[in-house]
Amino acid sequence: MSVPLNQEQKIIHFLNRTSFGPTREEVQKVNRLGIRAYLDEQLSPERIPDSLVEEKLAQLKTMRLSTRELVELYPPPKVARQQTGQQPTMLQQQMQGPRFIILELQQARLLRAVYSQRQLYEVMADFWSNHFNIFAAKGADRWLTTAYDRDTIRPHALGRFKDVLRATAQSPAMLFYLDNWLSAGPNSVAGRLAPNNRRHGLNENYARELMELHTLGVDGGYTQKDVQEVARCFTGWTIRRPQGEAKFYFEPRIHDAGEKTVLGHRIPAGGGMDDGLQVLDLLARHPSTAHFIALKLARRFVSDDPPQAIINKVAESFRQSDGDIPTVLRTIFGSPEFDSPEAFQAKVKMPLEYVASALRATGAEVQMSHQLLRYLGRMGEPLFLAQPPTGYPDVGSSWTSSDMLLTRMNFAADLVANRIPGSRVRLEAVGDRDSLARLVAPDALSPTTRSALAETEGSQAIALFMAAPEFQRR
Repeated sequence: MSVPLNQEQKIIHFLNRTSFGPTREEVQKVNRLGIRAYLDEQLSPERIPDSLVEEKLAQLKTMRLSTRELVELYPPPKVARQQTGQQPTMLQQQMQGPRFIILELQQARLLRAVYSQRQLYEVMADFWSNHFNIFAAKGADRWLTTAYDRDTIRPHALGRFKDVLRATAQSPAMLFYLDNWLSAGPNSVAGRLAPNNRRHGLNENYARELMELHTLGVDGGYTQKDVQEVARCFTGWTIRRPQGEAKFYFEPRIHDAGEKTVLGHRIPAGGGMDDGLQVLDLLARHPSTAHFIALKLARRFVSDDPPQAIINKVAESFRQSDGDIPTVLRTIFGSPEFDSPEAFQAKVKMPLEYVASALRATGAEVQMSHQLLRYLGRMGEPLFLAQPPTGYPDVGSSWTSSDMLLTRMNFAADLVANRIPGSRVRLEAVGDRDSLARLVAPDALSPTTRSALAETEGSQAIALFMAAPEFQRR
């Protein structure tokens, strides 16, 4: 019979799942407030001062700019060459072109993970960004992803599911990534002119991913006919000036105005933009969506293969609360499955989680650098650059290849030895290996890890500990 978690283990487990890694300060705070009061605070991020991370983000110029300003200030190399009459160097392309926009997005994501006091909010922003994934290096999305992260995902990270679903559906970044901005009803006015413009009829990409990845799930009960009907509903949802101001708008001239039937629900002819809104409402409230989102959240916060009991409870909470994310999260964290011994240390950290937790546990001073971000890429998670709409996988088997684990070991050694430009670890601030062990896996180190640590001291012991299986997990 499994031994229940003690109170110290419960706190570390809770922080491992609701943050990018425990720190001594956060452990002390949870001990003082209690888990429930700490969770209440985290679920109201607007009430938590976050001056340190805001100060660091203020140095990232592109994060404050509109899409139009980004296009003007960071044009592609070809346009820059036309403007200056000179071929930009590789360094200029990285620092002046759209690559620089993506670089600052990556820097912001890592800085927030390391320094933000609103840790659960940042975890959920990362979760939804991955759930509604776009590839930042695709065409106009090089300039559109900043607004997608800032204005689409982040405002809804702890809101209602139906709101983030609609926000992503109307986002120029998503419309461009999944090509819906080019979709035209074959019988629409503009659709009949397809040879003379860029539109080539009905595009099913968004409709398919909307149901398979964003809402119902691959086994959610829809058919290929439903995909076609949903695609017809979203004709006319397009972008004005995708490589300029980039605003969503509805264009009735390319909309299929006929009657549609989606999942057995009749959508009358002549509905215009409301056709797509009806689909979003139908999908947001569908039982398959409740189950699919419950499964993904339980996989993120409990285990790679979560018990059916917690999936059912979370799905019911999703339905009863109309997709209210804080309510759903309370259900997860209040369940016996979450606090079970089987869930403790059951998740392998994704690269962002691993790097951020290492920086947080060591109290590293971080001034963002290319080298830190390159390590994330070498571990398999270049931020904002997952090409498929599935995003990055949230199961341990995807992150435990020998090459990936070796890269993590090299990162730990370089971090502690202060060989990574932009980060600095002060050994005196880290503490001894016993206090570090209590921050990661109290009373749960394997005999192998304990034996290895007993033979090392100082920075070598810290690097070895961060390369150990217990630190690889959360």
